[in-house]
Amino acid sequence: MPPSRSTRPTQRDIAELAGVSITTVSHVVNGTRAVAEETKIAVLKAIETTGYTGDAIARSLVTGGTRSLGVAISLLANPYFAAVMRAIEREAASAGYTVLLADTHDTVDTERDTVRALRSRRVDGILLTPSSGDGAVISELVSLGVPTVLVDRLATRGDVDQVGSENIQATSALTEHLASLGHRRIGLISGAAGLTTSDERVLGYRLGLGRGGLTWNPDLVECGHSSAEGGTEAFRRLLARLEPPTALVVGNDSMMVGVLKEARRRGIRIGTDLPVVVYDDVEWAELVDPPLTTMAQPVEAIGRQAVRLLLARIADPDRRPETVRLPPTLCHRESCGCGPVHPHA
Repeated sequence: MPPSRSTRPTQRDIAELAGVSITTVSHVVNGTRAVAEETKIAVLKAIETTGYTGDAIARSLVTGGTRSLGVAISLLANPYFAAVMRAIEREAASAGYTVLLADTHDTVDTERDTVRALRSRRVDGILLTPSSGDGAVISELVSLGVPTVLVDRLATRGDVDQVGSENIQATSALTEHLASLGHRRIGLISGAAGLTTSDERVLGYRLGLGRGGLTWNPDLVECGHSSAEGGTEAFRRLLARLEPPTALVVGNDSMMVGVLKEARRRGIRIGTDLPVVVYDDVEWAELVDPPLTTMAQPVEAIGRQAVRLLLARIADPDRRPETVRLPPTLCHRESCGCGPVHPHA
């Protein structure tokens, strides 16, 4: 007999009514492990019978959704991600969904914990910006059938939806631009190893060198670990070369901050002493002196497309996984050494 409706039912009540263990009820409620379909049905029936549906999490088990989306993203890794998050929130709200945000701090362990915490809140799906080396987290989501979309950092797998910027041709274009100005020693500060964005931008740099008639030289490449501090250290190492680069491609705006700090400390004039271009565009790119030549990612479009892919997956779990790459835009300013740029002249 179900417990009195005058008291709030517990998982123990549900377990007794369904004839299963409390642990099994917990797995069904939190989605932490696959449960046999007939067992899950028994638990769901017990939840409905006990009136446990007054809780939003439990209600989602019966009605099929909480109208909420989980976002696991590293807000500290790059200011770009905060802009993506704002676009995600706007698109989700327009579709009638709320957003639960969890900061992964760009580490695999934190990411795993935050993803599981979001699942325990019974979100209808998860938008994830994966950390380096987190294949197990993605595989867990896929194996459990959790609607998932990877954002920005795409994986080399075809079993999950993902959306991000095109990196190879875009970085090639930045490199080719410097080569067209006569530079023959073009350096690169690359992002953290193991991220697809970093790998693809290195590949784009190499492609741009080839298109510019130049050869790959590993002495002109340093890893900046996708951070401002890493960018500073990478820049110092490049400057210490017997033959330092005469122009520089920087893999993201966080590392560009480190380059600007070190350049100021040394009295190096960006654009004059050292032409620099950067993949990423932030609000302050036009405010520094000289304004930065950048490759601007379509932040709004990425956020909108990520939400739309996730809602499509929620509506049709069996649809074919889709990978969407959106083209960035070259913002030609002065840090590349071209002098004042007058786009409307």
